[in-house]
Amino acid sequence: MTNPRTVAVVVGSLRKDSVNRKVAHALAALTPDLSFSFVEIGDLPHFDQDLEAAPPAAWVRFREQIAAADAVLFVTPEYNRSVPGVLKNAIDVGSRPYGQSVWNGKPGAVISVSPGAVGGFGANHHLRQSLAFLNVATLQQPEAYIGGAFSLFDEKGELVNAGTSDFLRAFGGAFSAWIAKILGDTAPAQAA
Repeated sequence: MTNPRTVAVVVGSLRKDSVNRKVAHALAALTPDLSFSFVEIGDLPHFDQDLEAAPPAAWVRFREQIAAADAVLFVTPEYNRSVPGVLKNAIDVGSRPYGQSVWNGKPGAVISVSPGAVGGFGANHHLRQSLAFLNVATLQQPEAYIGGAFSLFDEKGELVNAGTSDFLRAFGGAFSAWIAKILGDTAPAQAA
């Protein structure tokens, strides 16, 4: 048996009770053929090229964690029809120094989560624009816009919506197959 592919999970919400983090954990639980590790971004100093001479320890840690993963999953809320500033900062930190981007060539996927009906459509597509430039091979289908997020979990943070569970299971299967395809695995996992 081979080791599962590793996925760095970057959550664009810092809130303690984040529904984005809950969705990411639910996806991880529903996708046992991948190994998910959550990479924290709240402690990253704002990107400033002048700091590259002696990069902050948080930048070094972040870059090493992303570089070590086989793939990356972004789970993000929508702020003002775009991604949260903290997520954009993490993307910028990982893309530098110039020519040494930790994102380059990684398979990736995006899930946007919102309490509203649109499911973070704007954030999802703004993020995809940056990922295309950074050469992240981003899963195109199925698209993942999860709306009505506050009603999906119980008071313990457990996913209680069967339709969302089914969707996340299928998304996880598609992402697993996508990773295998991009990385050239000889026996890709089957989509659920």
